[in-house]
Amino acid sequence: MPSPPIDLDRLMPEIQTARLAWRDRPRPHDIVTPNPGQRSVWDFPRPPRVDAVDARCTVDFAGRRIADSNAVLAVCETASAPVYYFPAADVATDCLVANPHRTLCEWKGIAAYDDLVVGTRRAQRAVFCLETPLTDLGMGYERLLDHYAFYPAAMDRCCVGAHVATPQPGQFYAGWVTPDLTGPIKGPPGTGGW
Repeated sequence: MPSPPIDLDRLMPEIQTARLAWRDRPRPHDIVTPNPGQRSVWDFPRPPRVDAVDARCTVDFAGRRIADSNAVLAVCETASAPVYYFPAADVATDCLVANPHRTLCEWKGIAAYDDLVVGTRRAQRAVFCLETPLTDLGMGYERLLDHYAFYPAAMDRCCVGAHVATPQPGQFYAGWVTPDLTGPIKGPPGTGGW
């Protein structure tokens, strides 16, 4: 059974308060300076930006290619590894089973979750999509509609170009860590406020 709809208009005062709480947050002392060809997660903005990815991206699960696209969008936010969103047309949506779980991001909006099921394997809440984007900031989050993001920790393999991505630390984030990123990257205990 789906969750009841979330009334974004009613929640806007709380959303604004949550956004303001991110201002002037302390930065860790051990930020790594990127070398040529690298990107620091500390150079990503907040609110996060949506970037087109100039690489073929793939997701494999249970011996099946679940997603394969040259038209992926990445959400890049301060301190976090990018989260990759695949167009629905490039995803094996027949393997997705709706999950009633919903979350609210104070920047992007409401996300709806799916379980990923292939044969006897099931990864619960391993896939999500932006169900209702917040558009008040003009950041283009509506571009994420009809796109799916995958938690790399629940997948067998996630690739950006020739690079195999590893999961962002912690259980909460869906970021894909690739060799071109420098950190430290948010996720381990004590980093939630970054």
